[in-house]
Amino acid sequence: MDNAGYTTLTRQSGLVREMNVLANNIANAATTGYRAEGIAFSEFIKSAPGTESISMATANVQMTSLEQGALKQTGGSLDFAVEGPGFFMVQTPEGERLTRAGAFSPNENGDLVNMDGHLVLDAGGAPIFIPPDAKGVDVSSDGTFSVDGNPLGQLGVYRPVNPLDLKRETGVLFEAPDGVEPIEEARVLQGFLESSNVNPITQLSRMIEVQRAYEMGQTFLENEHSRIRDAVKTFVR
Repeated sequence: MDNAGYTTLTRQSGLVREMNVLANNIANAATTGYRAEGIAFSEFIKSAPGTESISMATANVQMTSLEQGALKQTGGSLDFAVEGPGFFMVQTPEGERLTRAGAFSPNENGDLVNMDGHLVLDAGGAPIFIPPDAKGVDVSSDGTFSVDGNPLGQLGVYRPVNPLDLKRETGVLFEAPDGVEPIEEARVLQGFLESSNVNPITQLSRMIEVQRAYEMGQTFLENEHSRIRDAVKTFVR
């Protein structure tokens, strides 16, 4: 295979990966708190036999969109959304993780948990306890929890120290390898959930572009294969 073929193959590989990311975004367009992802293409130079160097493409950088999703009012006393930057933090078996999905409920022990049963943490990194006999739960815009009129704590809102290093662990959970810090000015909305920030129309449009680009690359590879085969046949004769 010549250099043009190698270069095209690396591009094709990146397009396949981007197509998978786009499909995952579209599949999660209705997932509460989901953050859309994208792929960044880059070029690097690699030495190759018979030539000084060859230009290659890579699509190894996966980016997460932190754009605000639409806020949907639910009226649920334990449904929360962060308006602006920031994440809730939950305790998982693998460690603390960030999330924008704020559909919480008390477990059998009275601790506030997310839909997967992970403990929701307060501003100090401790679990939040809801008394079983509580008649009313109110949360102010700064995240202060009040049960039957008595303040019990503050719902934690955090941001990654390095947003560029935010790593998706599952659909709505993220790891911040460089650590997190609390956001004191965060605004918490009770009775609201944040929708996915995926724009299905934009994602579908990009999917069509990627498919066409892949087909063009495939056609080029097939033409190159035919050209080289014909050249070999002519040489052998």
